[in-house]
Amino acid sequence: MPTIETTTFSESRLRHFCYQIFKAIDLSDAHAELAADVLLSADLRGIDSHGLARLSGYVRLYEAKRVNPKPHFTIQSDALSACTLNADAALGLVSAPFAMDIAIQKAHQTGIGVVAVQNSNHFGIAAYHALKAIDHQMIGFAMTNASPLVAPTFSSEKLLGTNPMCYVFPSKKYPPVVFDMSTSAASNGKLQVAERLGKPIAEGLLIDQHGRDTTDAADLKTGGAMLGLGSFAQTSSHKGYGFGAIVDILCGVVSGANFASWVPPFVDYLGVEQKLVGKGIGHFVGAMRIDAFRPESDYFEAIDIWIERLKSAKRIDEAQKVIIHGEPEHECFNYRLQNGIPLVGSVVEDLRKLGQKFGVQLDF
Repeated sequence: MPTIETTTFSESRLRHFCYQIFKAIDLSDAHAELAADVLLSADLRGIDSHGLARLSGYVRLYEAKRVNPKPHFTIQSDALSACTLNADAALGLVSAPFAMDIAIQKAHQTGIGVVAVQNSNHFGIAAYHALKAIDHQMIGFAMTNASPLVAPTFSSEKLLGTNPMCYVFPSKKYPPVVFDMSTSAASNGKLQVAERLGKPIAEGLLIDQHGRDTTDAADLKTGGAMLGLGSFAQTSSHKGYGFGAIVDILCGVVSGANFASWVPPFVDYLGVEQKLVGKGIGHFVGAMRIDAFRPESDYFEAIDIWIERLKSAKRIDEAQKVIIHGEPEHECFNYRLQNGIPLVGSVVEDLRKLGQKFGVQLDF
């Protein structure tokens, strides 16, 4: 396997470059800053599949007139603790944080706030939006439906997205517990990373056009399909299929967005369905005030005990510690903020081309 070359950039240089690209496609100053922040948070947290590697994809959506750079958000339906937001074809990088702010406001008032979003686009990493609740000492969650790439159990047809979900729980002594996952066996972004690096993927993540297990990520583009969590029926793939279905129903059916095979794709090798059943893609975000359930002091004492008990679990191998969800990303964030963000050659070349296209300078 050849050595993969990377170039390391400071967070501030990449942030400014990303901001300028978003400005070049007519986003407002505030929206360009927010969209850049969402993408940089992915790279800082080590979720390289959803950071700057995705920037050209958002530009492509804008050029295809699938993104409105100057959206006018409207509330379609409203109740004390829940509402539906029409994102007016905005970038999900912008509409999901806006929706989360509404959810947090409602949670302050009623104990819980939930917002369904329709008519949106790809929203980056789910953790960014869910983590907004942590600043308010709340539990947060965020999920979205996505490009139809995943086959239900016993099918070879792509009908569901990777449909990620994230739940976050604040702690006093430790970083927040952050459970951020795709409901497929792997995220599409990770397959894209493997393809860029020329590496095989693990078994049980993908089937080819004939329904056979494959370790070649490129097979997804030639009629293959991703698998849900559990991979195969004998290893409980119905559970991953079920989680993906729940996300699709909440984000699509409940919100009034598209769902199943009608979700407009982010990836360019899937054609957009001419017949749609809703508006754009959908998100579902929320926040819960801890003192609506029990005194905050009691919760924080209990969550710290929970974390410490899990971290002290008996190990199979003493060299491998038990990890609390969110710990690796938290450590990566702090390291990369100080030491820079490494980008593989193909992503650097992609950014270089974007810079040339829009006259944005970045010292490569």
